[in-house]
Amino acid sequence: MDKVDVEVLVVGGGPVGLSTSIELSRHGISSLLVERHEGTSIFPKARLISTRTMELFRAWGIQEEVESAGMPREDILAVGVGTSLTSGDFLRQAAAIHEDAPQSPTYTCLCSQDLLEVILRRLAEAQPHAGVRFATTMTRTRATANGTETVIESEKGRTLVRARYLVAADGGRSTIREGLGITVEGPPPLGHMISIMFDADLGPLLGDRRAALSFLRSDPPCAVEAVDDRRRWMLQTGYDPAEGGSAADFTPEACLAAVRSAAGVPDLPVDIVGVMPWLQQAVVATRFRGGPVFLAGDAAHVATPQGGFGMNCGIQDAHNLAWKLAAVLRGTAGEGLLDTYEAERRPIAARTVEESLTNALITFHMMAGGLSMREAIERQAGRRGNEGLILGFHYESDAVVPDGTREIVPADPYRTYVPAARPGHRAPHVWLSGQDGKVSTLDVLGPCFTLMTPAGSGWLQPAKEAAHQAGIPLATVEISRDGSAPLSSPTWAHEYGVGDAGAVLVRPDGHVGWRSPGGEPAQAALAGALAVILASS
Repeated sequence: MDKVDVEVLVVGGGPVGLSTSIELSRHGISSLLVERHEGTSIFPKARLISTRTMELFRAWGIQEEVESAGMPREDILAVGVGTSLTSGDFLRQAAAIHEDAPQSPTYTCLCSQDLLEVILRRLAEAQPHAGVRFATTMTRTRATANGTETVIESEKGRTLVRARYLVAADGGRSTIREGLGITVEGPPPLGHMISIMFDADLGPLLGDRRAALSFLRSDPPCAVEAVDDRRRWMLQTGYDPAEGGSAADFTPEACLAAVRSAAGVPDLPVDIVGVMPWLQQAVVATRFRGGPVFLAGDAAHVATPQGGFGMNCGIQDAHNLAWKLAAVLRGTAGEGLLDTYEAERRPIAARTVEESLTNALITFHMMAGGLSMREAIERQAGRRGNEGLILGFHYESDAVVPDGTREIVPADPYRTYVPAARPGHRAPHVWLSGQDGKVSTLDVLGPCFTLMTPAGSGWLQPAKEAAHQAGIPLATVEISRDGSAPLSSPTWAHEYGVGDAGAVLVRPDGHVGWRSPGGEPAQAALAGALAVILASS
């Protein structure tokens, strides 16, 4: 049996596993990703890429590629309801698009998972520290005194992989999670579902009814999703085993009839591309860690499709976990830092899953006829705006140093995002003036800690000395009010709450770890904050 030694083994080659591999590589950590399927997904599955995920893709240099592969922005937030796509009662409503949105340098995107995975796999395979093996199955794994030992198999034979840590991104039916004896919490399964992918020339039929997602009271009731906004579409419906229903009922003839009923055109030419059964759930693992093994993505939490939260939440898991693994592996952080992964991500996952469940219950009520078409479209469109959930979440853990300011609680924390540089929050986007044009504050953040401070505050030298003492790389960014520094903004210091002499320490995952509102710059203060965040004190 061959033997391979890596720092981190990633099991699962979907968006979360691939994102984990990419992030580990950005931190210089060697990894091996294994995926049992021969290639990336052939089904669209997830489609919506949140603003926060697009910010990560921007940092990885693939924002434009993902946008080019996705749907036009004018259609991505449109939702429709009706008896069928062509019925007289069909209603469509689109959210307003703000070309100069204040919360981010990028926007929500609709790019189907089958296209996205190709982009992510190409990026992961191009990294110098990463191995990516598809058509490779994990057969067993165990914890050891030095990490994990895992046996993987492919047509080339069996290999023993020794890794310090293992990230389980192996889906909602995670065998790794089950092997660790970790259970999930949540309601019983919401339904047995079928996804029917089909090709049909619906464009001429839809006209101004075109929408990313339409809920239809057809026979059977279903949702129709645009995949490429041209010829490829996805129909989702369900069946009830308690009433004798089965995935086997969805024969080619039954699928064809369902698509034609949804379209409202009895003789519509349709090509059924594929059929996939799945279970609609809203559950969260009771633990996100078992020794040297960490759960991420659907292995840790499964959201309903309504809202498009699941994949995005999983990619944020990867972003949160990778820098912490890297810091511990490089000896700049104590093992306690890894405990903050569950402390930070599990509450966010639980809230995300709960919001997806709320969306699903609205849909069930609508599909059962409990709402008029007008009420249905207003409820569905009203839940499309979710910036509070996507951008407003914050962490409370030992890897955040509180600054004594009060928590910001908007009246509608699901829809409303209030930018704040309070420790634990995502560093807010502010446009800065640079030598080559506008630069977002998010663009100056990299895979290391970043200290942001007003020009002339006196924090640069203390910051360098504190970083040297901690043995970590630290980027420093000075921002002037008047253009006297390479980056300037008349409002940045106010928006970040630092006055003229304060500083903000941003963690490698883009969340504020510590903030000083002003006063005499002190190396000891910053060194102490780093020691707390890195669990090295």
